[in-house]
Amino acid sequence: MSDPIALSCPVPARRYERIVLAHGGGGRLMRALIDELFARAFASPALCVDHDGAIVELQGRVAVTTDAFTVRPLFFPGGDIGTLAVCGTVNDLAMCGARPRHLAAAFVLEEGLPVATLERIVASMAQAAREAGVTIVTGDTKVVERGKGDGVYITTTGLGTVIGPPIGPARIDAGDVILVSGPVGDHGIAVLSVREGLEFTTTLRSDVAPVAAQVAALLERGVDVRCLRDPTRGGLASALCELASGAGRAFVVREDAIPVRDEVADACELLGLDPLYVACEGRFVAVVARADGERALAVLREVGCGGAAIIGAALEAGASRVILESSVGGERVLDMLSGEQLPRIC
Repeated sequence: MSDPIALSCPVPARRYERIVLAHGGGGRLMRALIDELFARAFASPALCVDHDGAIVELQGRVAVTTDAFTVRPLFFPGGDIGTLAVCGTVNDLAMCGARPRHLAAAFVLEEGLPVATLERIVASMAQAAREAGVTIVTGDTKVVERGKGDGVYITTTGLGTVIGPPIGPARIDAGDVILVSGPVGDHGIAVLSVREGLEFTTTLRSDVAPVAAQVAALLERGVDVRCLRDPTRGGLASALCELASGAGRAFVVREDAIPVRDEVADACELLGLDPLYVACEGRFVAVVARADGERALAVLREVGCGGAAIIGAALEAGASRVILESSVGGERVLDMLSGEQLPRIC
């Protein structure tokens, strides 16, 4: 008779230098990855229950959002895909006028991904979650074969409690003031510079960061916030076009009032890009009542948005478009991109 021990499957080693298919196979190796990496980094009472889902306490109106993240390279000046996954989702909750509370995270890992790389990403996510004041309460892990992923994809779903009255494009009225919380285009140019191996005299860093605290400051201090939007893919111009369309109004913005760092403007000129269409990951557009424009600007600057600026206003109802008053005295219409201005960066 054959030795039953010799025919049995070997127990996988608990530590691997790279992700293997068994890390997503539902066995001991996946259990070890969850316990030794994810559960340890994201430790929270809800997560430690070790159940198929999480039960959390939320009161009042609840905002929900979900997003998927892919970026190349995985690490870039100022952040990485882990920071991006947390900040991108909590910022979407903030744009709903909500205080972010909980996140769920799903990872699609490519076979061959260095475990050390995953550990860095998870550590960044944990740090970003602490800074944003959210807990990661549940999640999932899948592994795809080598060559069928881009290292790692992350999907996050967020829950938050709504702070004030409903906000949205439909609330925008004639005369409302349009603000941006800081310089635009930093994230896209920072990612593109390292992806393409470009060297500049100054270091370009992503602006990726949570913005919920700044939004909460506006709402809690009684600023009449009509609408919020974060200018991620498609940048500031696309965000303004979306808001104008949703409001059924024209917007007018002043080119010389829009904050753009000199190094970002120089890089865009070199690459033939328009900084108004380059993604941000730590900025937001706020449309507030005309009477609250200057107060909103003061609040933002007080809570750390030193580069915040009033950039324009909403006009009477009519054609939904965004008119840019150029710094040389002319006008042009900002439109949605018909394709990709540059490779995907978020």
